[in-house]
Amino acid sequence: MRPLIPTTLALAALGLAAGTAHAFVPAGEDLVYEVDGEAFEGYLATAEGESRGTVLIIHDWDGLDDYERRRADMLAEQGYDAFAADLYGQGNRPQEIEKKRSETARLYEDRERMRTLTLAGLAEARQRGAAEAAVVMGYCFGGAVALELARSEEAEAVHGYASFHGGLATPEGQSWPEDVGPILIAHGGADSAIPMSDVATLAEELEAAEATYEIQVYSGAPHAFTVFGIDAYQERADQKSWAAFLDLLEEAL
Repeated sequence: MRPLIPTTLALAALGLAAGTAHAFVPAGEDLVYEVDGEAFEGYLATAEGESRGTVLIIHDWDGLDDYERRRADMLAEQGYDAFAADLYGQGNRPQEIEKKRSETARLYEDRERMRTLTLAGLAEARQRGAAEAAVVMGYCFGGAVALELARSEEAEAVHGYASFHGGLATPEGQSWPEDVGPILIAHGGADSAIPMSDVATLAEELEAAEATYEIQVYSGAPHAFTVFGIDAYQERADQKSWAAFLDLLEEAL
């Protein structure tokens, strides 16, 4: 059984619940690592007590920032090693919309690089002492990355995947392997960026692959509904999706 830490209390303890003004103080550490001679900077939060497994977190289009650090710390409190990987490069944290688009486009157009950097983050976490058994999850752009890795079958000892308000479309030429999963899809019913038609298509693809999956759709939740401190944040959807993710971890690890 997972530790019984109510989601609302866990968020409040970290100063994350909507409307709080507490300064975030990371409990983990930023780590610089190299991939093919390029420098990247991830964030590692180690489990409190004996590790129950590792969670690899893939950032949204902002790049790795305090949002992913906070989520990593929350997972460490639940007994998991958590590593937030960097897919952009050390110091590359875009602020302007066009720059964010260009950074994600660079990786969408080079799927091999996307997968290589994701796997490198997982390898770095394990090299730093994180548990071998892992689940990969991501937010927005990071959700699409998690599903990309799931389809590839390139990851070893990864036992589950999760996407929070992430891109769901399967690229042309790709398909779902029959032994993938379990997979959690957390989607906002009012998401104007990722249409419900993508949700339906993904469900059909996963059914055809006989995958183990769960798709949760939260009424009224817009795109980026889990991101603290922005207008799109919806506490109800955030708490329900987080609880569903903890259930996935319980099942997979």
